[in-house]
Amino acid sequence: MGETGKEEYKIQSFDSETQKLLKTALKDPSNVDLEKVANIIVDQSLKDCVFSKEAGRICYTIIQAESKQVGQSIFRRSLLNRLQQEYKDREDLRSRSLQAWICYVTFICNIFDYLRVNNMPMMALVNPVYDCLFRLAQPDSLRKEEEVDCLVLQLHRIGEQLEKMNSQRMDELFSLLRDGFLLQEGLSSLSQLLLLEIIEFRAADWKMTDAAQKYYYSEVTD
Repeated sequence: MGETGKEEYKIQSFDSETQKLLKTALKDPSNVDLEKVANIIVDQSLKDCVFSKEAGRICYTIIQAESKQVGQSIFRRSLLNRLQQEYKDREDLRSRSLQAWICYVTFICNIFDYLRVNNMPMMALVNPVYDCLFRLAQPDSLRKEEEVDCLVLQLHRIGEQLEKMNSQRMDELFSLLRDGFLLQEGLSSLSQLLLLEIIEFRAADWKMTDAAQKYYYSEVTD
């Protein structure tokens, strides 16, 4: 009950007609245009990073409701098609709006976190998610605190399960991050701190030790 309330709360930023459409999709998906619903959720996620963090749960609920009600996956297919379209245009998106790019990465990682097939993350999302994280680990991105922050947040959230799906790519990603931390000029002190923290976090099997938590928390708040 609490979760549904949370989902409904997160759609208050939409106009009343769209809220009604989304509420129907959450409870009675066969009565709405699910392709339209998928596009509304993606469009909002690219504009609103707070919403993009929660959209995975809303999408998961609609997918479950559609599967139970009509045994179909129109919404999931529409959602993945739209994600793929934005993924192909990701460099244009980043050059057009850094904020929209960060929202997109947050959204696709959120979808990866929530969507399951036979209780496993979707294989189709593994490489696109990795490609987005690799883009955030490039020198020009590491010089932007917003992109470093986004990268570290996503790795905290899905790094462990992503590594289980493809450990070689995770090794390559952290090789880039270590090089960036050690060799790159122009990193802010906050970016250096965030990179060091995520490197140590993975080295500790994706766990934060008490000592590390105290150290990094005090550094960031100072």
